[in-house]
Parts: sequence; structure tokens; C-alpha cells
Amino acid sequence: ENSLQKTSTCSSVNPSGIFVSPYALNLSSFTKLIKRLQERHPEFSRDEIVEAVQEVRKTNKGALSGLAISSIEEKTSAVL
Repeated sequence: ENSLQKTSTCSSVNPSGIFVSPYALNLSSFTKLIKRLQERHPEFSRDEIVEAVQEVRKTNKGALSGLAISSIEEKTSAVL
């Protein structure tokens, strides 16, 4: 018998078909950030912007917490 307990995480797909991570701390802030970046960089798709935000997260020790939204926006713009 495996001594490790299996954990279950709840994740879902929202009505627009976008995967919602169970680890998203503040989805409304993320949505606002993506919207601001889309307005700032209309030449990039939403997916490209999300990938750039993920790149910023990776370079920040795997988390965006502790960074101001304006800082995340600037760093993401630099990646784009």
C-alpha cells in the first residue's frame, strides 16, 4: 500500500474555455493585468501575453506575489 496520500485539486474550465488553475490567488487581478497588457500591446494575442506573464513568473522564483501589478506589466512588456 502506498503511504503517500493522494491529493485532489479542483480545477475547471470557465465558460469562455480558459483553464482556471486551483492555484490562482487572485483571478480578477490577473484578468485586469492581461486586459491592460492587451490594450498596451494589441499586436500580441492573449495567449502570447499570458506566456510572457508566465515567463516573468519563472524569472521571479516561480511567483508573481510581492510584485506590484505595474512592475509585472513593465517586466512583461520587456519580454514581449
